[in-house]
Amino acid sequence: MLIAAAATFLFEARQKPAANTRGKTDRILVEKSARRLTLFSAGRKLKEYRVALGFSPAGRKQREGDGRTPEGNYTIDFHKSDSAFHRALHISYPDAADTARAEEAGVAPGGDIMIHGLPNGLSALGPAHRVRDWTAGCIAVTDSEMDEIWASVNDGTAIEIRP
Repeated sequence: MLIAAAATFLFEARQKPAANTRGKTDRILVEKSARRLTLFSAGRKLKEYRVALGFSPAGRKQREGDGRTPEGNYTIDFHKSDSAFHRALHISYPDAADTARAEEAGVAPGGDIMIHGLPNGLSALGPAHRVRDWTAGCIAVTDSEMDEIWASVNDGTAIEIRP
């Protein structure tokens, strides 16, 4: 009787997905013109967030200090817990093509591009931070949204940033 009950339990457990199971993100898409960041797992949309971008977001990042958010295909190369913002995921900008473009123009490409929360101590701003683009070229979300993204994204996750 006990064996039959255990077998039934195991069979039923295999038939139902576990409650509150969340997929791990394997791709991030940022659409600058829509001010949207979307997390995907196995081609399925997990969650979408509204974002603030660099203070001069139109166009591809050209140089350090231009206020633009880069465009292209990168990876999340590390989680930065000691940030001036509420957590940060570092983006692998600049890549070789970005560096070559900047060298050709005789400028530094910049760096330290991240997905991050609000400046430390300013979490009360919440969604109001999106009223205008304000970062130096990063992608900003609220602190609670950053907590979700931080937990869902591993180092090495692909990120595509579109115009």
